[in-house]
Amino acid sequence: MGIIIKTEEQINLIRESCRLLAIVHRELGELIRPGISTREIDIKGDQLIRKLGGVPNFLHYQGYPASICVSVNDEVVHGIPSKRRILQEGDIVSLDAGMIYKGYHSDQARTHAVGQISPEAQKLIDVTRESFFAGIKMARAGNHLFDISNAIAAYVKPFGYGIVRDLVGHGVGTKLHEDPQIPNYQQKRRGPKLRPGMTLAVEPMINMGRGDVEWLEDNWTVVTQDGSLSAHYENTILITEGEPEILTV
Repeated sequence: MGIIIKTEEQINLIRESCRLLAIVHRELGELIRPGISTREIDIKGDQLIRKLGGVPNFLHYQGYPASICVSVNDEVVHGIPSKRRILQEGDIVSLDAGMIYKGYHSDQARTHAVGQISPEAQKLIDVTRESFFAGIKMARAGNHLFDISNAIAAYVKPFGYGIVRDLVGHGVGTKLHEDPQIPNYQQKRRGPKLRPGMTLAVEPMINMGRGDVEWLEDNWTVVTQDGSLSAHYENTILITEGEPEILTV
């Protein structure tokens, strides 16, 4: 299909979808505490998305059974919410959620501390977040797609963390996953040239140990192979004539 350059009208609809999604994430972040179940987070997220006039785009996507992906500790992404999974003091939890607003998708993820967490866990969350911002410094028209990938990888490398290679960022628009794929690890090629009007979900997934992952028997939950903690930070961004615009804020 190729990378779709969005019109001004399409950009405005994606921008609004992203603005509303950011409200959902802020409210869900305030819910995070020891004793809450991952299912409660999912229920609240679904309610918020619909209250704001959207539809949860993860629900039933290729069979996924929930509206919010809730991934705890060694779960990288796509954790399935459960009333039996209770957050504990010291956990870290990643919330990945998106919505459809007037036919246009948005996508965003954040990793949160549950109560007091270890300095090592906090550092992982912070480095993952900062690697996103290192990447989007390169997200300018005229640069190439993999300049983003290489900047993320270069930021993470000195910390000795593992970068997940089996999962990548992607384009966003009338579909949740559009071209192009956006790796978070070093690339030998430059990739396509960035052009104004591209809307991209940039999402580093960083493990405290190795970058290797595996899928659980539910065929959705991705976990670190070595059992180490994993953090996730994602925003939908717009390539402009100048600085990139972070839409999910």
